[in-house]
Amino acid sequence: MCEGGLREGYFLTGVTGMERKEKYLRVLAKQFPTEQAVSTEIINLQSILALPKGTEHFLTDIHGEDEQFLHVLKNGSGTVRRKVEAVIGQKKNTSYKRQLTTLIYYPKEKLELIKESFTKEELETWYLETLQFLVDVVKRVSSKYTRSKVRRAIPGEYRYIVEELITEKEEIYDKERYYKEILKSIVDIGVADSVIITLCNLIQRMVVDHLHIVGDIYDRGPGPHLIMDRLCEYHSVDIVWGNHDVVWMGAACGNPACIANVIRMSVRYGNLSVIEDGYGINLIPLAAFAMKQYEGSDLSRFHLKENNRGEFFDLGTVESQMYKAITMMQLKAEGQIIKRNPDFEMDDQLLLDKIDFEKKTVLCNGKEYALLDSDFPTVDPADPYRFTGEELQVMSQLIYGFTNSEKLKKHVRLLYEKGGLYKVYNGNLMYHGCVPLNEDATFAHSGVGGHDTCGRAMYDVLEDYARKGFYGKAGSPEKIKGGDILWYLWCGPKSPSYGRSKMTTFERLFIAEEETHAEKKDPYYRYIENDEKVAANILAEFGLTDAHAHIINGHVPVETKKGQTPIKAGGKVLMIDGGFSRAYHAKTGIAGYTLAIDSHGMWLVEHEQFESKEDAIKRETDIVSDTLTVENFERRMYVEDTDNGKYLKEQIEDLKELLEAYRSGILER
Repeated sequence: MCEGGLREGYFLTGVTGMERKEKYLRVLAKQFPTEQAVSTEIINLQSILALPKGTEHFLTDIHGEDEQFLHVLKNGSGTVRRKVEAVIGQKKNTSYKRQLTTLIYYPKEKLELIKESFTKEELETWYLETLQFLVDVVKRVSSKYTRSKVRRAIPGEYRYIVEELITEKEEIYDKERYYKEILKSIVDIGVADSVIITLCNLIQRMVVDHLHIVGDIYDRGPGPHLIMDRLCEYHSVDIVWGNHDVVWMGAACGNPACIANVIRMSVRYGNLSVIEDGYGINLIPLAAFAMKQYEGSDLSRFHLKENNRGEFFDLGTVESQMYKAITMMQLKAEGQIIKRNPDFEMDDQLLLDKIDFEKKTVLCNGKEYALLDSDFPTVDPADPYRFTGEELQVMSQLIYGFTNSEKLKKHVRLLYEKGGLYKVYNGNLMYHGCVPLNEDATFAHSGVGGHDTCGRAMYDVLEDYARKGFYGKAGSPEKIKGGDILWYLWCGPKSPSYGRSKMTTFERLFIAEEETHAEKKDPYYRYIENDEKVAANILAEFGLTDAHAHIINGHVPVETKKGQTPIKAGGKVLMIDGGFSRAYHAKTGIAGYTLAIDSHGMWLVEHEQFESKEDAIKRETDIVSDTLTVENFERRMYVEDTDNGKYLKEQIEDLKELLEAYRSGILER
């Protein structure tokens, strides 16, 4: 329900025909049965339009780094720090302001440390001073919202107290004394900790009006399930699917190739606990099969891998066996998909049938290469993409586990309900990978799904199939095709969420020559660096022609240490790969970028590497290192300038028609 009490279903702006119009007004009248009720709502909505636009926060490429994600979420990419500075200014030193911001981020944990450093008398003074500062910060961050919206955000237990503290009361002559007495009573009766925690959580809640996740929540890091738990309860969020998200979505749909990819990446990065403990999926059948089938097998290519901190570690023998077992099952499942989907045009990735087991070579890209490992006991040279009986049994058990995990289903439903392959919001276009282009910068065509599409239409067709993969009837052709397209979105040559010519899993594992490892980037990435015209064409393709429209893009880390900048194509494109994954830090030199847009402008935030939650609490470290202004708006932006503002204006026009119907006697009051 929109603020103001109106339900979308009741508003049918543009309805023609007197009879239909009257029926519509009668439906609307059930919610607003009197002239006074209509008038009140018009005034309410009109006043909302005059409020400053709320802050939007953009994060991308989180890759399972839950602690860093939650910290950035708490600090609003430096927004909290700016609000604290605006409230306190020169009243307190930098040390106190740093302490206060850390308290806002982690109120419960920080309070315990602070209380250890004070005497009883000092603590009472600190309580009174800090409560007052927190109240002032709440007033500032909530100034863009209606009282009803702020009230709903306050936890019920202390709602009355907090409302009294943050609401000016003109009828009280001696306001200062009144408020000080409230604060003193809070301290005297021993509820200061609880009220402080309430105020801090309220600041976190109000500092960002809407959160955008521009892809890749999953893989590499240890806590994607914890990130999804937080997003499930977040007050306002939308999600653009990244290729690392769609492969998990495909796994939840029961697609064997997606399941195999998810498990392979999890074991590679030492994060099988995400599958087993996070989602309750039983991997024992896979482990038992791997131990039996690959006992004594060559595991040299399945030993040293990066963990989520970008370090190398030795997998145990069982994990290495599982890694090899699931990799071979993945290659078989992918071959089956490619064979049954000629529209994918991926025959060049069929390599199991190109192996010469006697010579221990493989024919790749028309050239013969020696294999680093040819010990493939489950591959039948006569039918290399066929699962063995035992593999089929293991895969069936894995499909059951992934499709019946209630927590995974809950998280994937959120991705579908709040997400899509792209998002147009308040004049900006968000997508994760790229809009596939030809070498001449025209939109690349694709026949995937049996439709010749390009540009926005390609996104729409692929997203439609992706939804059928989850919501289609079990066993139906459309559900199977949908699951296959989710896999294609993960790694296909014209997948807008991937943006490369191929994914060279086989080549990187089994062929030494690096020429075979190449994953050519889509021409999009070359053009988007400096070509404003190409960026403008893409924006126009998605219905955005305003000069201030931007493309907000994730997927590719910005290598700051090489002089790369996240601002591209003359400022029309903002490449904000969050760089959260520790494996990228050595390459990028930083921990990535995030973006914020408020009523005054938009700015990029460069992040330092995040050590740990404990370090942030004890040492009061933040991870915002630099802020780069992208645009200062010529005038302040208000709700009336937003997408929601357009919707509210439509509602107001509908209500005015209802008001006229009451006044003219068309409807009884």
